Amino acid sequence: LKFWFKSRFLFSGSASAAEDWWLRTCASEEWNRRSGFDAGHLRHRMHLQSCNTKKLTTRQMSDFLHTSVTYYGARSFAADRSAPVTSQATAPSSSPVVGETGSVSGDKFARDKDLLADLCKRRFFYRQAFDIYGGVAGFYTYGPPGSAVKNNIIKQWRSHFVIEESLLEIEDTCIMQHDVLKASGHVDRFNDFMVKDVSDESRFFRADKLLEDVMEQKLKETVTEEERVEYESVRNQADSYSREEISDIFKKYKIVSPETGNPLSDPYEFNLMFPTPIGPGGYLQGYLRPETAQGIFLNYKFCLEQNGNRLPFGVAQIGRAFRNEIAPRAGLTRQREFTQAEIEYFVNPKDKAHPKFGSVADLVITLWPSPQQLAAQGTVQMRVGDAVAQGVINNQTLGYYVTRTFLFLTSSGVDKKFLRFRQHLPTEMAHYACDCWDAEIFSSYGWLETVGIADRSCFDLTAHANASGTDLQYKEKLDQPIEKELLTVTKASGIAFMKAFKKDGKMMRQWVESLEETELEKLQSSLRKGPSEVEVDGRKFTILPELLVCERTKQKVSVNAYTPGVIEPSFGIDRLFVSIMEHVFYARPKDDSGDDKQTRGVLSFAPSVAPYKCTILPLDQRISRSDKYDELVTKFRSELAALGMSYTIDESGATVGRRYSRNDELGVPFAVTFDFTTLEDSTVTLRERDSMAQVRLPLSSVANLVRDFCLGETTWESVVAGK
Repeated sequence: LKFWFKSRFLFSGSASAAEDWWLRTCASEEWNRRSGFDAGHLRHRMHLQSCNTKKLTTRQMSDFLHTSVTYYGARSFAADRSAPVTSQATAPSSSPVVGETGSVSGDKFARDKDLLADLCKRRFFYRQAFDIYGGVAGFYTYGPPGSAVKNNIIKQWRSHFVIEESLLEIEDTCIMQHDVLKASGHVDRFNDFMVKDVSDESRFFRADKLLEDVMEQKLKETVTEEERVEYESVRNQADSYSREEISDIFKKYKIVSPETGNPLSDPYEFNLMFPTPIGPGGYLQGYLRPETAQGIFLNYKFCLEQNGNRLPFGVAQIGRAFRNEIAPRAGLTRQREFTQAEIEYFVNPKDKAHPKFGSVADLVITLWPSPQQLAAQGTVQMRVGDAVAQGVINNQTLGYYVTRTFLFLTSSGVDKKFLRFRQHLPTEMAHYACDCWDAEIFSSYGWLETVGIADRSCFDLTAHANASGTDLQYKEKLDQPIEKELLTVTKASGIAFMKAFKKDGKMMRQWVESLEETELEKLQSSLRKGPSEVEVDGRKFTILPELLVCERTKQKVSVNAYTPGVIEPSFGIDRLFVSIMEHVFYARPKDDSGDDKQTRGVLSFAPSVAPYKCTILPLDQRISRSDKYDELVTKFRSELAALGMSYTIDESGATVGRRYSRNDELGVPFAVTFDFTTLEDSTVTLRERDSMAQVRLPLSSVANLVRDFCLGETTWESVVAGK
């Protein structure tokens, strides 16, 4: 950056002098040796910026030099940190974003953040809920264009997953009773660590997020390589530390309140669920659901019946979830009420192959495995097939849904250069999980965890089966009976359980006799070390080693019974909405005439996601006053509505250019302009948003053409070419 400052301040009178100095600097051997930058690339980029650099202002010149430094610095940094587990069939990524931020295009999100926020507020994509009463943090209202975009994302999600993968879909309640969430572990373990300002207890902070922010600030300072690795390692593990660990780290780095500088309390747990009494007496405790997944597990048995008792199969649910966030300070990315779209895909735990895995195995995606995170290394580019074969991704079904998630996100408007899949660290994963990956999207908020794809093993169904006393095992009928050696609890041991636990004896006997062989073996192993504490029906019991006696018996069985494993892709729709908005936003320069008071923002939505598919514009008000215009527009609107195509009409007195810009802000991909020729031959001008190119077409063909754009059945290039 010292070169940028030189160019800005030393050459205030001559942009060409700055250019000459910059190129001489880049050509020097010392520069190239120390930076690894390619002066030839820089000359080429400067030539593209302007064939005549004298047309550049000093500010433009220095801004260009700044972005050049940032871009090539990020590229050089990425090359230095290419990861060692990259598939041999794939070269290391040359993307500007490899594990870290700092690229030119990455900086765009922070630079455009205020412009986009202003656009969203003016055009009512969303705004804070209860705004006229001052608002409450963590609650937002989507306006007409925002709710249309969000609904289109959900519609595309249904098409991509529910229809394409033949999933079942349910709609469960938003309020859940205590026993359900006790069994799932949410009552006891759905907590975040919180710290508060000891001098002002109204100021609360989520400990892991505060730690991440502090590490980010330290990384922006001048640090040694050893310090960089340390800070990045702490940042990457922030949400996986225990209470004692995070307390020690806060003390080590002397972290204080970011708002007042006062000391902070020790971290303590805060449960994120909203409790609510059920019924007028208030005796039945309930909670607003913290996730949609539990409703699927509760209805697994009935969905299995609907699927003809066949495995594997998947169940989806889209709906609201609620979390009483400690400090929701990042807009739509951290709300207390939000929308989830989740899939629970039930599989044989011993066979997690997927029949369609071959169709995605050759796709190359950006992965950030846990070993690279712990070593403060960057991401890797890998074929999904290689990642599964090498054990980087645990199994085919998990790999398949990681890849399908990638395809959905990129088709919805996420730039793949700013998308990575981060593996959970060993200390971050639940004890029952086999493997977990997060789809993280880079935005002005940094890397946003937007989708979680987890192999949850058999935990959830086993927990609900034990707590409810309902058999949730899958019964696989065998073609021929087989003789199988089974580990079972002896009859005498069952009686001993009843005597030892007295009034709870019957329940405890049923529990131990219902354990699957793997669970029974784990209990045996634990009891060899001494008494073992178990949780049954929400209560804890201590089992003495002498109580459990098992035997192996040979039995002929015609049914293979097991509890299915679960692969869970979980999508945060609101975070995806934010990411898409940032990735598709760009600003056009203001008109030279100065007619535009505001920057001409454009939302370059894919037609399938855009809130409105086209806008109808009369050239001026003389056209809109024509009876022929009314007749043509009425018929055209009916055609659009019959095809399910949403639209807007702008018949105001503003210039047609100003009206184009207003609809570009909304992300409307096409504008249909009626002019005087339209009144004569029923042809209109169709304008495309991003290229601003126009073609003349018969009005009768436009509605079907707009539909074809939205379905991906045609492209603008083919229309321009007359195909």
